[in-house]
Amino acid sequence: MSSGRSGRKTAVGDGAIAAGVAAILLVNGLSERHPASGSAVVGVVLLVVGGGALAARRRAPITVLAVTGLCAVGSQALGFDVPAVAYLIAVYTAMRAGHRLAVVAGSVALLAALPFAVVVATPGGSAGEAFAQARGVLELAWLIAAAAAGEALRQAERRADEAERTREETARRRADEERLHIARELHDSLTHQISVIKVQAEVAVHLAGRRGEQVPEALLAIREAGREASRELRATLEALRDDAGPDGGNPPYGLDHVTELVRRARTTGLDATLTIEGRRDGVPAAVERAAYRIVQESLTNVARHAAAATASVRIDYRPDALVIRVDDDGSAESGTAPTPGVGLLGMRERVSALGGSLRAAPRRGGGFTVQAELPVERTP
Repeated sequence: MSSGRSGRKTAVGDGAIAAGVAAILLVNGLSERHPASGSAVVGVVLLVVGGGALAARRRAPITVLAVTGLCAVGSQALGFDVPAVAYLIAVYTAMRAGHRLAVVAGSVALLAALPFAVVVATPGGSAGEAFAQARGVLELAWLIAAAAAGEALRQAERRADEAERTREETARRRADEERLHIARELHDSLTHQISVIKVQAEVAVHLAGRRGEQVPEALLAIREAGREASRELRATLEALRDDAGPDGGNPPYGLDHVTELVRRARTTGLDATLTIEGRRDGVPAAVERAAYRIVQESLTNVARHAAAATASVRIDYRPDALVIRVDDDGSAESGTAPTPGVGLLGMRERVSALGGSLRAAPRRGGGFTVQAELPVERTP
């Protein structure tokens, strides 16, 4: 949107410059002595066209350079002794765009053609007068100044672009270093503890089985949670170290894994159900990952805070959106604001990054609802 406004502003500015130069050339040309014949009309047209061509100077700098040069020669040949202002602006623009060879070739040709145009306009004049008048039309000093100004600005813009690229590379390198630092911290602080939990749970389940005892559901849930935490931590560390490419640094979990989330929730004693509506077709990977994390965090909060007996997960595939809703029958009461936490904040950030909306609040009649609507641009 802002780039479109900037482009329109530039086009309006170029049009104003073109109109102004055309008016100056026309006024200057009409004030000079010139034939009062049909050639005068052609000369006026050339002056207007030469100035008006500058409206397209950014889009077609070489074409405008040629048009302004030809118009300058043609109007001079028809008796309009007018400085080549439009051509100088065209030279500046072409040099700024990097067309140095075209500027040099065009300028040499114009400097050579102008004396002949003066001779055509004043057949009785001497060669010296023709060259003097041609020099007045296109002063070499002004030509060099216009070319130098365009080249100087081009070099300045190039250096600014290089400086911006250097800043971006520096920021990217610092981000990579910080990402690796986080990966090391996570590995050093969490890997050992999660491994201990997983091993202890595995040993407890094994010993209970050897003694012929019934393994408590809570212990099985701890073992399963330890395994899953270990897998997710490993995937996260690999993503952080590898920059995760197009997946944006996230483990490869999506809608296919929601069923497993609901199954694990049941192992904790929660009566969890999953309902899927609509046709899953071309859901982007980023939306799938966000949906998985929303269901995961919602069920985790139910298990930790809700004191709920049941929870329902509903996934609704709509033509332009994916809607996830998680309800529980816990102790939350309507009118009570949910306690903000890292999990809820993370859900809001994920949904906001995808341009969606999230509602997380107690439900009238008791219980809590998390509903996220994620816009979907279908992939083929």
